[in-house]
Amino acid sequence: MTDVMQRTNLLDLGYDDLKGFFVKIGEKPFRSTQLIKWIYQLGVTDFEQMSNLSKELRARLTEHAEIRPPQVVVDQAASDGTHKWLLRLEDGNCIETVYIPEVNRGTLCISSQVGCILNCSFCSTAQQGFNRNLTVGEIIGQVWLAAKMLGQFEPNAERIISNVVFMGMGEPLLNYDNVLKVIEILLDDNAFGLSRRRVTISTAGVVPALMDLQRDTDVALAVSLHATNNKLRDELVPLNRKYPVEMLLEACRNYVKDSARAKVTFEYVMLAGVNDQPQHARELIKLLKGIPSKVNLIPFNPFPNSPYQRSDADSVLRFQNMLINAGYTTTVRKTRGDDIDAACGQLAGKVQDKTRRTIRLAQQR
Repeated sequence: MTDVMQRTNLLDLGYDDLKGFFVKIGEKPFRSTQLIKWIYQLGVTDFEQMSNLSKELRARLTEHAEIRPPQVVVDQAASDGTHKWLLRLEDGNCIETVYIPEVNRGTLCISSQVGCILNCSFCSTAQQGFNRNLTVGEIIGQVWLAAKMLGQFEPNAERIISNVVFMGMGEPLLNYDNVLKVIEILLDDNAFGLSRRRVTISTAGVVPALMDLQRDTDVALAVSLHATNNKLRDELVPLNRKYPVEMLLEACRNYVKDSARAKVTFEYVMLAGVNDQPQHARELIKLLKGIPSKVNLIPFNPFPNSPYQRSDADSVLRFQNMLINAGYTTTVRKTRGDDIDAACGQLAGKVQDKTRRTIRLAQQR
């Protein structure tokens, strides 16, 4: 029998890859659809339980393949019902995934990289450095594990995960090919069957990949803006030095130019005295003119040695009202799971930093 470490992890295969795998082992490609239903609709990992597959095929799958998600190290539940899982990968790195229950939906926030390469100054994840991109199996495995642990695979269970957002660790558009394959599985009616409006890619502004995304899919788009001019955004989001605000917003206009697309959500973390003043609201109103958009104001979630403070409630309300009065749908994100460090910008995991960023930061303190 083939050694277990040489077996193909079927979670690592996108839809077309899975068809190719079946051809490779001498089977008809349509078997991939049957297998996808067993894995992603029923949560079955034991090939012997897949009763509509022949005995010979089940034996061949047992020899050549396996279904191996990341390992759950810690499962934390917050007082508001939020769950956070620390997941160990095979190379020893750990990532974090968060489930946020609400009245009419359940949102799963998934990671796309081990750490993050972008080094945004207000984000705790960035302080951990960067190791590598996640594989397809490590990304979709987060969704599979959450569904399993939340009971979504139980007989007659209702859909528990109704929305998936790529807002965890990492910049998804810098892991483009793998993220695109995961999106295909999330949308596939034979797998998780989510609608395009319920899958959201959040990007800090990787403009070339954003242009590719417009061509390849039409899932919902969220943009981490956080500043209204290049000088400030260069400080908060260093990627802006490569793709400045004007270039990013033009890409956003193009992304929603098709009338079938929804609005772009612009995420804006509120930093006291930095980007939360009336002048910044006026600049933002002008900046977003002509782009179908909504704005999500995010209370800053502090972390050790951060130079920033959370804006006070009055400043946030004033900022919100100015945007609403200008005609923009503007919400203030509820802080969820902060008692288990599961709130926006707080995901840290355990990263074997290849960038030496953690060393440099330690030397600066």
